[in-house]
Amino acid sequence: MQRIILPAMLAISLSACGDIAKLPVSSGMGPKPELPEPRSTLIPTVNVAEAIGWSGNTLPYSPEGTAVNAFAKDLDHPRWLYQLPNGDVLVAESNSPPKGDNGFSLRGWFAGKFMKKAGAGTESANRITLLRDTDGDGVADQRSIFIENLHSPFGMTLIGNTFYVANADAVVTFPYVEGATNINTPPTTLVDLPGLPLNHHWTKNLIANNDGSKLYVTVGSNSNIGENGMEIEEGRAAIWEVDAKSGEHRIYASGLRNPNGLAWEPDSGSLWVAVNERDEIGSDLVPDYMTSVQDGGFYGWPYSYYGNYVDVRVQPQKPELVAKAIAPDYALGPHTASLGLTAAKGNALPPQFANGMFVGQHGSWNRKPHSGYKVIFVPFEAGKPSGNAIDVLTGFLNHKGEAQGRPVGVLVDQKGSLLVADDVGNTIWRVSAANTSKN
Repeated sequence: MQRIILPAMLAISLSACGDIAKLPVSSGMGPKPELPEPRSTLIPTVNVAEAIGWSGNTLPYSPEGTAVNAFAKDLDHPRWLYQLPNGDVLVAESNSPPKGDNGFSLRGWFAGKFMKKAGAGTESANRITLLRDTDGDGVADQRSIFIENLHSPFGMTLIGNTFYVANADAVVTFPYVEGATNINTPPTTLVDLPGLPLNHHWTKNLIANNDGSKLYVTVGSNSNIGENGMEIEEGRAAIWEVDAKSGEHRIYASGLRNPNGLAWEPDSGSLWVAVNERDEIGSDLVPDYMTSVQDGGFYGWPYSYYGNYVDVRVQPQKPELVAKAIAPDYALGPHTASLGLTAAKGNALPPQFANGMFVGQHGSWNRKPHSGYKVIFVPFEAGKPSGNAIDVLTGFLNHKGEAQGRPVGVLVDQKGSLLVADDVGNTIWRVSAANTSKN
């Protein structure tokens, strides 16, 4: 009986606790975000947008000069996108894997409740689906299961005739033949990645370098601020560099709490990553961010944030690491859950979107009012961010604050349109120039 009553009391208490943002989201964006003093409450701020999906012919909104349509509907929690050289679009339909810890905890019980409310409580489809637009009208008219029986897949890439998938616990490979609509060959493990017992941040992404010799693989932390002990954080909160043939690997960059989207910046050739920062020190902290990644760079987690802002909750501290922590290049707003990242190069949208990065913001749970729940564009010049972010796709929250959708992966396709994976709306949205919406 106590197990039932105590969580119920906690849920009631949570509805009346937590703090409210004192700054607009825009104050926590840009190269020099405003970082107020941390604020802690007895019970963390929890403000979950209930997932309801899209009704009827409702669409998200895109800017003047663009049009939006559904490239594919009725998917099962679509998270990440990749386009093959022949134009086929692949989507990872995926959700969190089972946890290895079976013991009861209030934190775990409540986390499961709000994940379900946010649309993330469903069983993982564990597959990659192939979408093909045979008549070029901007809508996929053929689909097939490309690979199934995966383990919470996320990142994908093709090098030569080898197809790589980042599962929640390993990078695996498959042979690929151009034009194939299905792969039924058993996977070969290239390299194991940190997984159980918790696998708290389970999404593992990957990207290949220009010559296909190396993979860069994201591995998120196993906790918010190391509260589960640093022993289970070994190899985590990091980007790995992996030899694409042998699987030999090293830590390329560390101190990145939950790195997700990866992209090559076309002018500088540098690797960029979108990172989700820590929770539970106020609605105005800490901004998620995107940054260029330095080989051997340390970015603060868990000891500090945004460079050398010490997180006093983390004990013992390591001042020698804090002293060398690198401040990110560009803040993306507190608690926006910025997951998707892709370079704008090759898009056919209006001129203001020609040079920069598109960012998919999945949306907040630890902020009042909500933040994120949209796709934004950050303009670049000479390889660096050069201005304020521009909204590209909005309307994922309705007037009641319910989530009709939540954007994740973003991709500029070969025709210059922007594709967006919406894991609550179970849709791939397509943003195109208004006069080419059906080309």
